[in-house]
Amino acid sequence: MAYWLIKSEPATYSWDDLVRDGATGWDGVRNHQAANNMKAMRIGDRAFYYHSNEGRAIVGIVEITRTYHPDPTDSSGRFGMVEVRPLRPFVRPVTLSRIKSEPKLSDMVLVRQSRLSVQPVSEIAWHQICDLGGVEA
Repeated sequence: MAYWLIKSEPATYSWDDLVRDGATGWDGVRNHQAANNMKAMRIGDRAFYYHSNEGRAIVGIVEITRTYHPDPTDSSGRFGMVEVRPLRPFVRPVTLSRIKSEPKLSDMVLVRQSRLSVQPVSEIAWHQICDLGGVEA
C-alpha cells in the first residue's frame, strides 16, 4: 500500500462534503506532477485529506477506490482523476505548523513543495501524522 496527501480548499470541497457524499471523483487537477502522482495510485491506497488555505490541516483519511481514468472536466483530454471515499476523520487535525515543527517530518513534500495538490507520503511520516491526529495508522 502507498500513502498520499490530497488537498482541497474547504470552501470548495471540505471533509464534511466528502463524508456527506460518501465518495467523490478527485477531478480538476491540472498540474503534471500531481497528475503523475495520481497515475501511481492503486485501489486501497490511503491518502490524508488536507484542508488548504483555510485551516491548513490534515483532517481525515481517504481510500483510493478507482485508479486514474479520464477527467470529464478536462476538455483537452490530457488529465485524469481518481476516486476516493472517506475512511475516518482525525480526532485532532494536524496543522501545517505542527508538521513543520516536527524534525522527523522536515522531508515531507508538504513542507518542501507546499503548493503541490497531490503528493506522496512516506510510511514513516504516515504513522507519525496518524499518531499526532489521534487515529490508528
